[in-house]
Amino acid sequence: MEDLCGEFGVSISTVRQDVGLLVEKGTVRKVYGGVSSARSNPLIPFEERKIRNLARKQAIGKQAALLLQDRDILFLDSGTTTMQLIPYISPDLGVTILTHSLSAMQAALPYPHIEIISLPGKLDRRTNAFLAADLRYLEQYNITIAMMAATGISGMGEVTNSILLEQEIKQKALEKSGRSYLLADSDKFDHASLITYARLGQFTGIVTDEDISEAAARLIGEATLDLHIATL
Repeated sequence: MEDLCGEFGVSISTVRQDVGLLVEKGTVRKVYGGVSSARSNPLIPFEERKIRNLARKQAIGKQAALLLQDRDILFLDSGTTTMQLIPYISPDLGVTILTHSLSAMQAALPYPHIEIISLPGKLDRRTNAFLAADLRYLEQYNITIAMMAATGISGMGEVTNSILLEQEIKQKALEKSGRSYLLADSDKFDHASLITYARLGQFTGIVTDEDISEAAARLIGEATLDLHIATL
């Protein structure tokens, strides 16, 4: 803490106040005599993340599929949770999926009732998604609903992501969509990743599991989101 005072030329009370905000945000954590980075380790490989908390993710996907309507044009974000809704899309709805996720495209292939539109870009193997796409391609579509992913949700309601090149895709999809839902299991709360791409209040609702903490439920309530709880 004393080093921070000297580095920035401010009082200890100012440092404590600012550190308190960073702790709330989930960017740092308190340790004896100072603070330490709370950043997560480098992004875990996609195949490993896909099987982590799989039952929760499948339950969230099933719950999220109930939010779809007839003839929806669905932007499906890249992520290991968002793709879990694909098996639960009713054949009666005639849904079109617009996505940059290679894994989502592969998951949708066995379902002939789902139309698939791929965003262009260069494949990022960390996320199994095509990135650095020309956003004008996304601009031309009338997205009726977006199902979004996050690496973490901070204690201040910031929805975060680990990959810089995905930020603009996510932001444009949110901007274009008529309804938007964040699909995130309870472990994603109270963690902040590298980049903030949205705040909770920008979404129509959130789909999560029944293990969310009281603090997370309070955060969702303050953001006036529709809360959809998936049960295992």
